[in-house]
Amino acid sequence: MASPILRCRDLGKCYPLRQNRAKRGYRTLREDLLRIPARLWAATVAGERKSGDFWALRDVSFDVAAGEVLGVIGRNGAGKSTLLKILSRITAPTTGSVDLYGRVGSLLEVGTGFHPELSGRENIFLSGAMLGMRRHEVRARFDEIVAFAEVEKFIDTPCKHYSSGMYTRLGFAVAAHLDTAILLVDEVLAVGDANFQQRCLGKMAAVAKGGRTVLFVSHNLGAVGSLCSRAILLDEGGLKQDGPSREVIEGYLARVAQTSGAEIEGLSAAGPAWVRAARVCDDAGLVRRVFSMTEPMRVECDVTLSRPGSYTLSLQVKEFDFNPIVHCTSGDAGFILPEGPGDYRFAITVPPLQLYPGRYWVRLALTETVSGVQHEVDRLGVQIEQDFSLCARPLPRQAGLLYRTASWMQLPVPPASVSVPVAASSPSSPLS
Repeated sequence: MASPILRCRDLGKCYPLRQNRAKRGYRTLREDLLRIPARLWAATVAGERKSGDFWALRDVSFDVAAGEVLGVIGRNGAGKSTLLKILSRITAPTTGSVDLYGRVGSLLEVGTGFHPELSGRENIFLSGAMLGMRRHEVRARFDEIVAFAEVEKFIDTPCKHYSSGMYTRLGFAVAAHLDTAILLVDEVLAVGDANFQQRCLGKMAAVAKGGRTVLFVSHNLGAVGSLCSRAILLDEGGLKQDGPSREVIEGYLARVAQTSGAEIEGLSAAGPAWVRAARVCDDAGLVRRVFSMTEPMRVECDVTLSRPGSYTLSLQVKEFDFNPIVHCTSGDAGFILPEGPGDYRFAITVPPLQLYPGRYWVRLALTETVSGVQHEVDRLGVQIEQDFSLCARPLPRQAGLLYRTASWMQLPVPPASVSVPVAASSPSSPLS
C-alpha cells in the first residue's frame, strides 16, 4: 500500500470551559519556563478527563491516501470543523500528531481576506495570497475565477457595492481554484442560489477527479455520497465509523434517527390532528423492518382528530439521504378521511416498488386541508433485501434506485442506400 499523504494519530483537542480570572495577565519568560514541566505532565495525563474541560476531539486516528476524496460527517458539535482547523494549522492539537505530505489549501470560510473598500480585482489577489496562492498563480487563474463567479462587469467595483450573492460567488471562486495537493472543504456548498450550488458541486467533482486529495465536510449527505468514495463519522469528538461512504452515511442516519425502527408509539398531541402511533408491517399485520424488493409494504397509523374538518393523509418513501422517491396521498386515491373528531386507525398498502437493496425511510403526514397545519411522523426505517428470483446477480445499491427489466430486441441493419425514416415535424414548428 502506498504511503498516506495525510496521517492522524490519537488526535485530540481540549478546550477549558472555565478559566481562573485571578491568574489572568501577562507572564514573564521565567514564569513560562517554570510552567513547562506542568504543561508536559498535563499533556501526558490528558487521557483523564478533567472537570471543566471540553474535548472537541478525542483519540481520532485515520489515514488518507493520495488522490482520495474523504467525506467527514456528523452532527453539529461532533468535531468536524475542529478537525479541519487542526489540519489547516489554524489551531494546535492538545494530544496526538498530524503528518501532512504536500501543500494544504483550506476552503473553510467563503470570502476569507476580502475587504469591502477594495475592488473585486484587488480582493482576488488579496484573498488568494491569504489562502496561500502566489501572485503568478492568481494571475494565471484570474480569468477563470472571474468567469466562474460571473462578476465580469463589476470586477473593478468596490466589493461593498456587491450583493451577498456576488460576494459569496467571488469568494468561493477564489478558494475553489487553489492549486494544492490537499484541499480541506468545510460546508461551503450551501452558498448562493440553486444554480450556483450545482456549479459548486460540479467544481468539487472536477477537483476530486483531478487526482487531488480532498477532505470534504458537509451536511449534504447526497453530495458526500456522490463525491466521496470513503467517509468517516465523528460523534462527540470520537471517530465512530470509517468505511465506504454509503455504509457510513447509513450508520450516521441510524444514529440520528433515534426512532428509526419500524414502529413508533406514544407521539404527543400537536395541532388539530396528530398521529399517535405508526408501524410498518406485512399483509398479516406483523411489524417488520426487512422486506423483499418484490413485497408490498403496509403502513398502519393511529390518528386523533380533535375538531371537525377535512383532512388528508399522505405517505412518502425516501432515500437514505431523505430525498423522496414516492409520494401517495389519500385524496389522489379517492379515500375520504372522517370529518368528525375521534380516534381512528388507517392502513396504507404500498405496492412493490422494486427498490434496490438498502435502507429507506417512510414518512407520514396528517394535514388539515383548510389551515394547512400538518403533523408528521418521519424516519420509520425499513431495510429492502434482494429477491434473487427477480435477478440472480447481486444488485449493488449504487447502481440505481428502481430495478426494472426493459424489453430487448435486435433490429435488422438497413442497407446503406436506404435512409432511416424520420418522424414528421409538427405543423406548428416546421423544420427549416
